[in-house]
Amino acid sequence: MGYTAIYPADAIEAHRAFIACRRSLRPSEEYRTPTNEEWDAFLAHFEKRKLSLGTCARAFGTSCIHEHACVRCSLLRPDPSQRDRLTEIRDNLLDRIAEAQREGWLGEVEGLEISLAGAEDKLAQLDGGLKPAVIHLGLPSFGRIAGRSSAP
Repeated sequence: MGYTAIYPADAIEAHRAFIACRRSLRPSEEYRTPTNEEWDAFLAHFEKRKLSLGTCARAFGTSCIHEHACVRCSLLRPDPSQRDRLTEIRDNLLDRIAEAQREGWLGEVEGLEISLAGAEDKLAQLDGGLKPAVIHLGLPSFGRIAGRSSAP
């Protein structure tokens, strides 16, 4: 066994060596300067990720595989400021499910229930992010401990 001290300069040099090794294994054309058209397409991708309920986290250059049913999609990152809108969507889905059940539109019920599950998941994500960072445990008590006497 041994002990080695790692200093920031050592970590940086090790990381640079790792990157250099990785780059030597990749095709050199991946490291060329992008054209203006490629750069514009890259930037436009991020503009298309902005949605009314939040941000779509799909990878660059990929299309939406969920046909823009964003409330159902696990890649939607909901914006906390849109919680009220998301609650309205959830409530509307509940009303639409009740109507579809009343009218016997069973195919409609199934699709609406999938959307409802997505909306509830997004609300749970927002609620999970609202948990307090600090949990107050209170002050310890110095009362009698079970099985022990307080006498010396």
